[in-house]
Amino acid sequence: MTNYETDGGRPRRSVDRGARIEAYADLIHVVCPGCGGRADVVPRPGLPELKYHTELLFRPRRLACGRCATVRDWEAERRGGALIAATLGGPDEPFFGQPLWLRTPCRGKVLWAYNERHIDALEHYLAAGLRERDGHPHMSMLTRLPAWMKAAGHREDVLRGLSRMRELLHADAPADRPSSAVASGPGRLARPVRASWSPPY
Repeated sequence: MTNYETDGGRPRRSVDRGARIEAYADLIHVVCPGCGGRADVVPRPGLPELKYHTELLFRPRRLACGRCATVRDWEAERRGGALIAATLGGPDEPFFGQPLWLRTPCRGKVLWAYNERHIDALEHYLAAGLRERDGHPHMSMLTRLPAWMKAAGHREDVLRGLSRMRELLHADAPADRPSSAVASGPGRLARPVRASWSPPY
């Protein structure tokens, strides 16, 4: 996880504890394929208790929309005795291929997040005047952010983009989402995460 010290309510020091992007993939807000509103992608109910965040790359998923009742299920592809993981990273959700609900143009790229915790982590890190690492964060989400997001000259633009996405957390209708939020283009926050795994279930 990431710890923050604040100065007048604004983060001034961020310590990267090595949380990987998988840690934020338990809940992913997406554009519903049925009505265009906000749907959620979550691990399918009834599975064994999660032991490691990396399991979120393989666990069966369910897309559900509370507005139009669209429901879709996803299962990882099997090759031999192993499951092939979903690939995290980019402005489209990795299980069903839907556009993320939380995305917005920024500095000619696409800024995106999976959920509120994801926005929080990005905001605290990018707003901090001092960024530090602790432990073994070489595979952490924050370490793998692209240079354009971390550039001091882009800080205010990126923070404004995160603020726009935070407003989308309170919206769920197609009309609530500005057309600028669906702009396509390069926006990968991290190099793709690929893996295979032989599950215990």
